[in-house]
Amino acid sequence: MHWQKEAQCGQARAGWLHTRHGSVPTPTFMPVGTVGTVKGITMDNVRATGAGIVLGNTYHLMLRPTAERVQRLGGLHRMMDWPGPILTDSGGFQVMSLGPLRKMDEDGVTFRSHIDGSSHRLTPESSTDIQYKLDATITMAFDECPALPATKDVLEASMERSMRWAARSREAFIARPGYGQFGIVQGGTEQDLRERSALALRKIGFEGYAIGGLAVGEGQELMFATLDYTTPMLPEDQPRYLMGVGTPDDLLGAVMRGCDMFDCVMPSRAGRTARAYTERGTLNLRNARFAEDTRPISPEDDSPMAGRYSRAYLHHLFRANEMLGPMLLTLHNLAYYQRLMRQIRAAIVAGTLEQTAAELRRNWARGDWSEDEWPMPRYQQD
Repeated sequence: MHWQKEAQCGQARAGWLHTRHGSVPTPTFMPVGTVGTVKGITMDNVRATGAGIVLGNTYHLMLRPTAERVQRLGGLHRMMDWPGPILTDSGGFQVMSLGPLRKMDEDGVTFRSHIDGSSHRLTPESSTDIQYKLDATITMAFDECPALPATKDVLEASMERSMRWAARSREAFIARPGYGQFGIVQGGTEQDLRERSALALRKIGFEGYAIGGLAVGEGQELMFATLDYTTPMLPEDQPRYLMGVGTPDDLLGAVMRGCDMFDCVMPSRAGRTARAYTERGTLNLRNARFAEDTRPISPEDDSPMAGRYSRAYLHHLFRANEMLGPMLLTLHNLAYYQRLMRQIRAAIVAGTLEQTAAELRRNWARGDWSEDEWPMPRYQQD
């Protein structure tokens, strides 16, 4: 597995991630399929949005259906009908979020299942083995992700433990052609800790490098400031993955700071709560003003549902608690994220990212299209 740079504009890079399961253009957004599914839509739907790589999760899949069962069923690619690349989160973030349900020591983490209370153990070695059994194209090193804010002493101890776990994860990783493993830079928002973490990971050596421990409560300004000094610490010729981010503006800002890969539950979760991402910002389709709005969500929509459903219909579905509403809006949001990634990538290749970024932000701030601005005819009544 390797990453190949195609173009650069400022700190932003356009490239290709070549894997055993296909090649993916970067920058890229990975839809989150935590338990082997992107909630509410089929993998045909996911493919139709233009997505090239998806994400699964070690913690959730080890609990059910179990890694052993997934392996017996032919691996995660076959089970979920996704022949393309799959990246699996190591479970470190979920373990952090379990709070009183988990107990950490130097060797790993013992925790109680959030499903049935049963006891389980995750270590760098077992996390790596689970991801192998899932047949993950990209395996993530097992780490500890501390919540922010935290004291520097807490962040330092956590980072150092994560680096020891990274070395153990790397030793447990079984190298195969077209597969890879990413190390995860930790250290909160402390520059010296991030630098020590990046140096430790580079010394171990991975096929790619992730930036973890952000988008956990620190705010966009501090996240961007952390990226400003963290991404230059990572190899120029390997992919950089910002974990768990984020809004369209987060993605744009992170690409401009040198990040190549992203994942976030935001577009699918927003789709389940009636929020639509568009070129003019976010629309809440539960609002009464959409009850008789016969326009589609966006005149620029290129999703599989483009032009087929009115805002009024979607409003009705959500008010009636029909499952089709979240399904359609999840599909719309994921298509918008992929469209945004393609637009940003094209601007990098053309050398016009600064101008494109300014235009994107102006349009997000303008809000919904007015009647006079709408470039498409409304739906015709039969």
